[in-house]
Amino acid sequence: MTHSLRNNYFIIIRMILMISLCVYAGGSVSEEAEVSVWMLLLTLLYISAVAVKELFEGKAKLVTYIAAFVLWGILMAYGGRAFVLPGVFLGMEVFLELRVRYYMYFFFYLVVLTPGAGDKTVLFILITMLLSLYIQHEFVVLPYREQMYAETVTQQGLKRDIKQKESEAKEEHKKSMLMAENKILEERAALSQTLHDKLGHNINGSVYQLEASKLLMEKDPEKARAMIQAVIDRLRTGMDEIRAILRKERPEKKKLALLQLHELCDDCIRKGVEAELVSEGDLSGISDELWEVMLDNIFEAVTNSLKYSGCRHIDIRIAVLNRMVRCTVKDDGAGCAVIVDGMGISGMRKRVREAGGIIDFSSADMEQLNVEDMDAERLGGFTVNMLLPVKRD
Repeated sequence: MTHSLRNNYFIIIRMILMISLCVYAGGSVSEEAEVSVWMLLLTLLYISAVAVKELFEGKAKLVTYIAAFVLWGILMAYGGRAFVLPGVFLGMEVFLELRVRYYMYFFFYLVVLTPGAGDKTVLFILITMLLSLYIQHEFVVLPYREQMYAETVTQQGLKRDIKQKESEAKEEHKKSMLMAENKILEERAALSQTLHDKLGHNINGSVYQLEASKLLMEKDPEKARAMIQAVIDRLRTGMDEIRAILRKERPEKKKLALLQLHELCDDCIRKGVEAELVSEGDLSGISDELWEVMLDNIFEAVTNSLKYSGCRHIDIRIAVLNRMVRCTVKDDGAGCAVIVDGMGISGMRKRVREAGGIIDFSSADMEQLNVEDMDAERLGGFTVNMLLPVKRD
């Protein structure tokens, strides 16, 4: 059924019923008297007036209703009460237009009591059929359509809200990334300035003293040796200052690692694969060495997923437990029947083993799974799960 036919089905059914009722009325007249050309013409005009009223609104539609009632009255005058059913049809059309309450339609049963209206049983059956059709359309179909329309509008509004939220979340994520990058740049600039301020004069002074020592080497060796020793002491002090500055001023490994992971997720999204990073617990307890291990293994796992799995979604989860940190990379790709330790997997195993942790690989071969018997949580294609020890003070 086409969209146009589905929307106008009730109009079509009503036209068929109205024509059928007019033919039935004409047949009833033909049993008593000859049907003249004028009667056929009036009947056709009546049918036309009822049909074209759907094309108009307002006053024009009111005029067509008046014309239909006038023609029906003429038909009743010439054809007798055999045309009472087309009148019942026209009355229901008016009720439909006025959106009256459903019990008002039952007044049409009074037509059955009209003397000379024909076979009362047939009239009762036909009026019941008309009532069923109109009441069903008015009080069942139309409310259902209105409800569907309201739900459609609500769904569209929800979709717009979801898209807006996603857009806002992406913008917020970009702002967070920019803020993190700016902070790192500021920290680098501050580090450079601190190194220049703390060490610049020290190194320049050491260079001048070494040049002076070179000139005094033959004339006054003792003084030259003392100056060289002073330069050595100053440089040692400078090295201690460099270590202290680096320990104090360098950016936190956690911030850099999270920034790299967010950039990795953005890169996956640009390649058409949804990627999500979720962290739980206090990440400050993860040492720099563990961040290095997790970063290397996460990048290796994500790269493999993009290359081989054909996945549409990648989950990266970091959860800090009491004495362990669990890091999981999971995709929804095709998986594999047998996991082979290539260079990538061997490298991941080695890094985790050297950090004192354990690593596990699991895969679901999608071609061999009965998908209908499994829930969504078990349909991951390939999963890398790492457990690494967290050192507590």
